[in-house]
Amino acid sequence: MTSTERTRTYWLEHAWLGTHVEPDVAVDVGDGRITAVHQGVATPPPGAEILRGLTLPGLANAHSHAFHRALRGTVQVGSGTFWTWREVMYSVADRLTPDTYHALARAVYAEMALAGITTVGEFHYVHHAPGGTPYADPNAMGDALIEAAAEAGVRITLLDTCYLSSGFGEPPNSHQRRFSDGTADAWAERCSVLKERDHARIGAAIHSVRAVPADQLATVAQWAEARRAPLHVHLSEQTAENDACRQAHGCTPTRLLADHGVLGARTTGVHNTHLTDEDVALLGGSRTGTCMCPTTERDLADGIGPAAALQRAGSPLSLGSDSHAVVDLLEEARAMELNERLRTRSRGHWTAAALLRAATADGHAALGWDDTGRIEAGARADLATVALDSVRTAGPLPRLGAETAVFAATAADVRHTVVGGRHVVRDGAHALVPDVPQALARAVEALRA
Repeated sequence: MTSTERTRTYWLEHAWLGTHVEPDVAVDVGDGRITAVHQGVATPPPGAEILRGLTLPGLANAHSHAFHRALRGTVQVGSGTFWTWREVMYSVADRLTPDTYHALARAVYAEMALAGITTVGEFHYVHHAPGGTPYADPNAMGDALIEAAAEAGVRITLLDTCYLSSGFGEPPNSHQRRFSDGTADAWAERCSVLKERDHARIGAAIHSVRAVPADQLATVAQWAEARRAPLHVHLSEQTAENDACRQAHGCTPTRLLADHGVLGARTTGVHNTHLTDEDVALLGGSRTGTCMCPTTERDLADGIGPAAALQRAGSPLSLGSDSHAVVDLLEEARAMELNERLRTRSRGHWTAAALLRAATADGHAALGWDDTGRIEAGARADLATVALDSVRTAGPLPRLGAETAVFAATAADVRHTVVGGRHVVRDGAHALVPDVPQALARAVEALRA
């Protein structure tokens, strides 16, 4: 993916400008960035590309496991817990190759583009061949994901993940051997070879406190700090993880991360579900972010995290589709508010504007794209247009477009997606992957063969 080299103008019927919806906005774009925003342009300028509906900044999917998309539907048969779901997930991971992962990720990222997502944070830990033998190119799997994003027309932050243990002090099991580099130093050596591109940035991840021994957490944190790269970590997703951490270290996972220098403004805890009051204070006080993934958290029966308390404490919020039970950032935003309503039996914890900020600017910032997620001069020209005339969105006044988008629209209402000034989705059709459903079906079928 390369940015456009010619100047063009987009005329937005309605635009969300961070605090309100403004009608009749013209956006000039050059070299992939917004060069000017003009309000009150009642008539589209000659040659302008017209985006009818409500145009948002491009959405940021801050937490993705692309291969989990192959689980959709199959894990809804029968009952169980996160841990039984994990066994099914491992069976899919066992069958991935660089080629099959590229095909699947390309289709999944195209599905994201159709949903208005312009940047994805890929929490990537399937590094090696089954059994743990490195490929001839030790980053073949990560490079496959980076190339898949380019072909689907979206940006990516590859969060290369350190995963060394099956539990506190336990070696990787047979499924997890392909995730492990053996030590954090070996992980750092391998992922230091990964190259950033125009559409791709390299970040780091600690899979969890159970998967990275305490004495190796600092190695990952220092690698990210030296590069000023984003650092993500699954945190307190399950009570069993918290109990095991207390037994092994006498403290919560959050405290363990704090004591080893992992928390901070470039760090994001994913899920942050089962926290103590002290945990919330540690995360907020260090400005560590929180990525909520409500559709996955409810799909896996994980629980409802204290998102409102975390934000009040100082933790910026972002959103992710995680296991891709659905790919719909509008639903993730809506679900965060509705989950809090169920938990507290009161309404109105976040405004539509606050939820959209989590899905746009704050999500991009969590992935290291601080200049993305706003419709303003100097920002990258990433846009997502939501129809205001579908069966879900017709009726409300256009000035309530933000509320309509968050509380009524779905990914199916995304009409256009622009990345770096280039139309990737036009009138609901992907410009680079002609038949996304068929691409998904073929990619998933290849993993069943």
